[in-house]
Amino acid sequence: MLGRFFEGSDESDGVLAAFPDIEASRPSIPEAPLEGGRRKYRTIWISDVHLGTKGCNAELLIDFLDNVDSETMYLVGDIIDGWRLKKKFYWPDTHNDIVWRIMKRAKRGTRVVYIPGNHDEMFRQFTGLNFGGVEIRRAAFHDTADGRRLMVLHGDEFDTIMLAHRWLAFVGDALYHLMMGLNNRVNAVRRRLGLPYWSLSKMAKHKVKNAVEFISHYEEVVARAAAERGVDGVVCGHIHTAEHRMLNGIEYWNDGDWVEGCNALVEHADGRMEILHWPEEVEQRKAAEAAASRVETITARAAA
Repeated sequence: MLGRFFEGSDESDGVLAAFPDIEASRPSIPEAPLEGGRRKYRTIWISDVHLGTKGCNAELLIDFLDNVDSETMYLVGDIIDGWRLKKKFYWPDTHNDIVWRIMKRAKRGTRVVYIPGNHDEMFRQFTGLNFGGVEIRRAAFHDTADGRRLMVLHGDEFDTIMLAHRWLAFVGDALYHLMMGLNNRVNAVRRRLGLPYWSLSKMAKHKVKNAVEFISHYEEVVARAAAERGVDGVVCGHIHTAEHRMLNGIEYWNDGDWVEGCNALVEHADGRMEILHWPEEVEQRKAAEAAASRVETITARAAA
């Protein structure tokens, strides 16, 4: 069934049939209770999770999903990596846990909008349908609490390499996953040394001139397309680089990824938006917990 699905099956139940254990499975990492101190946002955007690859930072994303909540969640493409799954099937329990959590949100009333990207383009054939409360859209428009109108799309539509040289995109994808393998090994050593998460490829992007030029050009093209559609701004993913810029009067937001940067874009109740870098959030939480524990210990000793 899985092979037939990725080859472009027309069965509308293929999405659920491809992963038959999702509904029945219990998450290996227990979900935090709704009233357990979660942060509340009006809207959350995440993209480029790449479930089905070893590069996916599943544990960090699970921690994020267990500590935040929202009225609306946009999944802005490349949530599942069909390109990799075609070559080699890889699907650990933690990847099931992520899908389970997202489906659970949809069932309890969160509006979940899934906009497939180029790596999960097999889901584009289901545009306009609703699976378990998850709406599948080719693109979407979002109205913020303070009245701005934002266009939401994955962004591969504006990638000149994807459009003109698709074969080169596959070569680049293979090289990227080699770097991700190295990135995983580097961070495994850093964890043993008690050091925080660090992104090798993110550093390389900022150092390599061609990568910087490509990102800048991509942002400008996306912002121009948003201006042509008469919106105030655009939210996209695709290039794994979280960013907020004003480009010729258009607000450009990129929500990053969950492979290297581990970012999410969020909207507060008043319409204010910000990019969260979750590894930093985790480190701050650990530091606060450690400080609270020290205070508690000192207080207990003083009372004794």
